[in-house]
Amino acid sequence: MVSINKTSSKPYYEQLVLSIKEDIVNGILLAGDQIPSVREMAKTLLMNPNTVSKAYKVLETEQVLVTIKGKGTFVQETDSLPRDELRIQQLKERLKEFVIEARHLQLSMHEITEWLTIFEEELGGTQ
Repeated sequence: MVSINKTSSKPYYEQLVLSIKEDIVNGILLAGDQIPSVREMAKTLLMNPNTVSKAYKVLETEQVLVTIKGKGTFVQETDSLPRDELRIQQLKERLKEFVIEARHLQLSMHEITEWLTIFEEELGGTQ
């Protein structure tokens, strides 16, 4: 379930965004599932509610979550959503930076591919 590493250099809200996405990828959270309110999540994770709110807003902007006034926040149904080409391009740029850094450290493409395979298996295989 959702977790935050308090010793990580990554901002808490970014960790929360990624953790919720990971729970969706792993099938822990499904389309239509309600997630805890900002206050409940903040209390559970011992975080500032503003930090949780920021993460939820990012996830709403990315159409991962949807908030229904008076009802709560839910995992968005994504099958009918168009691909987010801007975010895909940003991801490609980050991947290119990763490959440059990995090659600079003299890692082979085989090693990088092995890592990707391991990470994919950890997330439940291919889609």
